[in-house]
Amino acid sequence: MDLKKSPFYLSDFDIKWVEDTLAKMTVDEKLGQLFCPIGYFTDPEYIKHSLLDKHIGGLFFRDGAGKEMQDTFAFAQQNSKIPLLIPSNLEAGGDGAAIDGTAYGKQLQVAAAGDKKYAYRLGQIACSEAAALGINWAFAPVVDIDYNFRNPITNVRTYGSNPDVVINHAMEYMRAAKEHNIAVSIKHFPGDGIDERDQHILTSVNSLSIEEWDNTYGKVYKSLIDEDALTVMVGHIAMPAYQEYFNPDSKEQIIPATLSREIINRLLREKLGFNGLIVTDATPMVGFTAAMDRATAVPYSIECGCDMLLFNKDLAEDYNFMKRGYQNGILSEERLMDANRRILAVKAALKLHNKKKTMQLVPGEEALKILKCQKHVDWAYELADQAITLVKDTQRLLPISVKKHKRILLEILGDFPSNERIVTVIKGELEKRGFEVMVYEPEDFSKGVDNVTTFKSKYDLVFYIGNVENASNRTTNRINWYTFFGQGNNIPWFVYEVPTVFASVANPYHLFDAPMIKTYINCYSNNQYVLEELIKKITGESGFKGISPVDPFCGRTELAY
Repeated sequence: MDLKKSPFYLSDFDIKWVEDTLAKMTVDEKLGQLFCPIGYFTDPEYIKHSLLDKHIGGLFFRDGAGKEMQDTFAFAQQNSKIPLLIPSNLEAGGDGAAIDGTAYGKQLQVAAAGDKKYAYRLGQIACSEAAALGINWAFAPVVDIDYNFRNPITNVRTYGSNPDVVINHAMEYMRAAKEHNIAVSIKHFPGDGIDERDQHILTSVNSLSIEEWDNTYGKVYKSLIDEDALTVMVGHIAMPAYQEYFNPDSKEQIIPATLSREIINRLLREKLGFNGLIVTDATPMVGFTAAMDRATAVPYSIECGCDMLLFNKDLAEDYNFMKRGYQNGILSEERLMDANRRILAVKAALKLHNKKKTMQLVPGEEALKILKCQKHVDWAYELADQAITLVKDTQRLLPISVKKHKRILLEILGDFPSNERIVTVIKGELEKRGFEVMVYEPEDFSKGVDNVTTFKSKYDLVFYIGNVENASNRTTNRINWYTFFGQGNNIPWFVYEVPTVFASVANPYHLFDAPMIKTYINCYSNNQYVLEELIKKITGESGFKGISPVDPFCGRTELAY
């Protein structure tokens, strides 16, 4: 590989650091660099003796309080011989790095705002706030294409169903990330959003033909590779068309890309020309673990072209699997050196070697002031205002008013911790405007149910909030009603009795399960800013401006009426 070329562009000094470091490393250190585990505790002894003692190349933590994360990363960097890559899921704002960061908005919300400047702002917020903690690697942007509305893991995490929109928005995110010296990881190669299944629980399949893939996902990845994306995250997603094209003997085999020489080397490296670092998606996913015995899969994933292994069933065990695989010839010396050279090259491209010398790998506490700063909050409100989309109002219900709709039954769909916050905000905002809000509670059907007359005497409006969030390890991302043979007040039997409005703050496709509701709104995110702007729009204080980046009617013309 030529480290002076894309995407590294290293100087002679940087290359010397890479080669000198590599020459001094023991085999154990080289094997350790291949791992980027997830940390479960911030206790220094745990970090030092359960993670760093394996010579790991990167370290991931779920979002925590900003100061705690900053201190944790500072300790880890101070006690690591080679500077660490510190990644975070920076898909929707600074809250991906710290719970006190700015929840800007999901990618689909950004696309709905209709201007790629909002994607640049997403990158600015996410990467500047992450950098304040010492994070240097974004597991973002998501460049999957949302072609299948049944897919439970893509939708609001994507920029929609238009490849050109995906490219333009992802490029703006990347531009912002570079300004904050954050490496991006475009994901999930070779592309999620075709299958309706989740790679967390099986090996999913991108079933496009070669021509179809080249014109969609291939176009996206080639464009972003040409814009110098430093890393690519490969998913546990099979790509049969190219798999069989490069290796006819593999016909009818479902091989995840993370374990496919053909998809990694022939397609990503050779055809698309990617020279940067390849990291697997999380390897505890069933899409990886059920494809091959783990003792083989761990070293083989590196041998077939991945450079870094993300997360572990058990770090110590996986490290031993990697070492045995190296000793037994599953992992070759050539691939071990090649992977390490790319890992070190990314670190050099980010100037981590220089920052380590000057003790600047993690900034001081003063940097945390950027978390949820006023500019970022203002941007989040603006995005919410621009993105919220009125999909249909065929009953001409909006705007609602206290005069006509004073007594509101508020129903939250979905079973997520965020429900409580949503109820508090929505109820509070409506009550400030003079509405009376009754929050739906599941009925005790043994005591009977409301008939039509009783229901109409209680409520002037039913307001559904769909909060069915994207969540891994689910077979579907759909509405589940609480009902009793069609009875009960959760399922919308009453749309011709009492005015009914539905606002989704998570999944943009709920019309598929609620076609009878004639006023439907997509918000794409469930943060505070979106919820407040939503109430302004349904009460007529603000107009709807968003344009859907996907087909909310799911290809069904009857849903539009």
